Amino acid sequence: MKDTKVIAFSGKGGVGKTSLAALTVRLLIDAFPEARILAIDADPAVGLSTALGVVVTHTVDDVRKKFVETVEKGKKQEAITFLNEAHYEITDSIVETENFAFLAIGRPENAGCYCSVNSFLKETISALTEDFDYVVIDGEAGVEQVNRRVMEKVTHLILVSDASKKGIGVIHTIRDVAKHLGMYNQTGAIINRIKNETIKQLVDTGDIDVLNYIPEDEALSLMDVQGQCLLKLNATTPAIQGLREALIQINVI
Repeated sequence: MKDTKVIAFSGKGGVGKTSLAALTVRLLIDAFPEARILAIDADPAVGLSTALGVVVTHTVDDVRKKFVETVEKGKKQEAITFLNEAHYEITDSIVETENFAFLAIGRPENAGCYCSVNSFLKETISALTEDFDYVVIDGEAGVEQVNRRVMEKVTHLILVSDASKKGIGVIHTIRDVAKHLGMYNQTGAIINRIKNETIKQLVDTGDIDVLNYIPEDEALSLMDVQGQCLLKLNATTPAIQGLREALIQINVI
């Protein structure tokens, strides 16, 4: 089995998970230009596509909906045929760029979903990731969704928070759930958007190791507001330098 590194970013909304996931792709490209890299957007908002400059036309959820609609119309034989071809359908959903591939999961399941189908699609995604050296996942505010809809195991779970008590509380909850699920090999936190040294000193993450504290980055914020591709961010910015140190700490690069 291929020794793929699967890096998942999780934390409460608005703390910069998507930007850090996109910049991780950037750092992996820089560090390992020959590596096969897959970015997975597991957030229904599909913000990672904008951050990476990718246009999404098809998602994994489109595959699921197509199957469900076929079943609901009573076309069982067509549904069986379609399920057998799901691997190819998902492969067709992958957007290939010069330096990385991209897959969007799409919106979460709604009423009437088929758990067995979702499980099958997750297994298909997990099998596909074995073709890559690195998989970077931008998840929602919690790991249950990644576990349920993308894959059961990640090698590196990176918990992202700002300096707020609420943000720190959320990453503790996520860590505890992920630990219960046996979902990761290594984990650590990035405390993002630190405004000054005083605030940094007040942050208490308890028993969660901090990989790095990343200061506010005006250049990143400007690109984010303008919807620009973050792969073009200057390598000397605080966000990239701080993230590189964090990824070294957790043995990603």
